[in-house]
Amino acid sequence: MDEALLRSLTPVVLGILVRRGATFAAAEDAVQDALVEAVRVWPADPPRDPKGWLVTVAWRRFLDAARADAARRRREDLVDVEPAPGPVPAFDDTLQLYFLCAHPALTPSSAVALTLRAVGGLTTRQIAQAYLVPEATMAQRISRAKRTVSGVRFDRSGDVATVLRVLYLVFNEGYSGDVDLAAEAIRLTRQLATAIDHPEVAGLLALMLLHHARRAARIAPDGSLVPLAEQDRRRWDTRSIAEGVEILRAALARDRLGEFQAQAAIAALHADAPTAGETDWVQIVEWYDELARLTDSPVVRLNRAVAVGEADGPRAGLAALAALDDSLPRHAAVAAYLHERDGDLATAARLYADAAHKAPNLAERDHLTRQAARLNARLRP
Repeated sequence: MDEALLRSLTPVVLGILVRRGATFAAAEDAVQDALVEAVRVWPADPPRDPKGWLVTVAWRRFLDAARADAARRRREDLVDVEPAPGPVPAFDDTLQLYFLCAHPALTPSSAVALTLRAVGGLTTRQIAQAYLVPEATMAQRISRAKRTVSGVRFDRSGDVATVLRVLYLVFNEGYSGDVDLAAEAIRLTRQLATAIDHPEVAGLLALMLLHHARRAARIAPDGSLVPLAEQDRRRWDTRSIAEGVEILRAALARDRLGEFQAQAAIAALHADAPTAGETDWVQIVEWYDELARLTDSPVVRLNRAVAVGEADGPRAGLAALAALDDSLPRHAAVAAYLHERDGDLATAARLYADAAHKAPNLAERDHLTRQAARLNARLRP
């Protein structure tokens, strides 16, 4: 059984059913039924035309469900005649599905879940495991999302920026359970890049590849986080870095700069440095200036303060940090790092402990706690 083939065909088949007149929710249910049937039948009797087989079975399941529901009798004119057998049209609605799943009426978490289900072809169980929530909880989330978008027609272009933000959210979830969401996000973004010629799509793909290239070096054998400056760069994936840089160069050459291209440029500068000490922090500050201009994000300015501290010294970094709200996530961690570099170990130790208390996850909390303990040990007589 070729699971990758099934997942790649899922959005195509779903789009065909919606274009034929099925609501999104009904079409998605029918496609899932067809996938279950494929898992049962294909190992012993693989079809010559997998897409055609899935379309035929899914459409029949949709017809059966529609005819069995008395409340949907008014739809009979739409579904009463089954299309004649033959090749399935080559038109691919996958791009429209991306836009539909990133509908502005959906919450970010619902948009991510629906994208993974409808475009990614993942099961509810797989998505629930990836998010570490009960399957019933995820099923309700997906069901509500499907109801929200069921009345949306495939006749308007969507917002590329919203689609990219959803894919970026998927990537940032990382991986857990039996689904690697970072790898899945890269796969879906590659798919989107083949469907739409847009420099920001390329920028996001480059950013994902450059970040993902460092994955093997991010975690120590004991499970602790390894900061970028301390990572063994020999463990970075040089092929992913080379591909990301090539994609980024082509996108930047189009002179339509966006935030994902700017983020990818910063990641590329980190990847290009043979050692942490050889990082071109001056150029990184310049890219953060561009990114701040594009987004006006306080988080970007927080990261810029770190870069300023590396390029111009810790006191310059602390001056940049002073202009920001100290309630920002990770503000205390950045302040701790800059104070340590400036030689104020007591303040740094206190701030590391404060940052650990506010950490969003266990791994980051443990890392910051260890930093505080390390400095406190140095401060003892």
